[in-house]
Amino acid sequence: MTAPRHVGIIMDGNRRWAKEHDVSILEGHRAGYRALKALLPAFKRSNIKYLSVYAFSVENWSRSMPEVKGLMSLLKWVFKNELHVFMEEDIRIRVIGSRQNLSNDIRRLIDKAQQETARNKSGVLAVCFNYGGQQEIADAARGIVEKGVKAQDITDKLIAGHLYASDIPPLDLIIRTSGEQRLSNFMLWRAAYAELYFVDKHWPDFTPADFEAALAEFAARQRRYGA
Repeated sequence: MTAPRHVGIIMDGNRRWAKEHDVSILEGHRAGYRALKALLPAFKRSNIKYLSVYAFSVENWSRSMPEVKGLMSLLKWVFKNELHVFMEEDIRIRVIGSRQNLSNDIRRLIDKAQQETARNKSGVLAVCFNYGGQQEIADAARGIVEKGVKAQDITDKLIAGHLYASDIPPLDLIIRTSGEQRLSNFMLWRAAYAELYFVDKHWPDFTPADFEAALAEFAARQRRYGA
């Protein structure tokens, strides 16, 4: 089976799952993390090199203060207590997004998680946190302008080289759960020729078998890149 090199997941539906199960929103997000954790062995077994997950967007700051605080606490808990999981699976963590508005303790934990997993070889988990696709492109353009590059010298390759974690390649497949069918500002530049796969299940109910079904569907598609 032909495997994508880079898969992105828009992990949607934690709050709806929580409502359906009559639990708190934060418990829905915790269940979402457990679903991601359960997926790691399948990611490791596959020939996929990069898995990017949409964990917290720049737009998510507009959610209620208790939910935002809960999400920040969840990230801190994962990076404090769960790094052994990523070490055991030999998966490297990269955190993609702006550091603006993040507390110093979260910044330190992000740096620590990236440093401790930097030598892992079985795959890269890119966590899009405080991330926005439009902001990423704007920041790339700003960096190019600040270097004094002339307008006629700006190319798509140059812009790609100024994205966050620019060594991470374009997306081949984007999976979105919970029945929604939009990109929601997720990796817009890298999504240019990505295959899209939508699932009705809420993210906490998404299983490794669902992941493998998405990969099988990808393998059956013919990609033409506009040709």
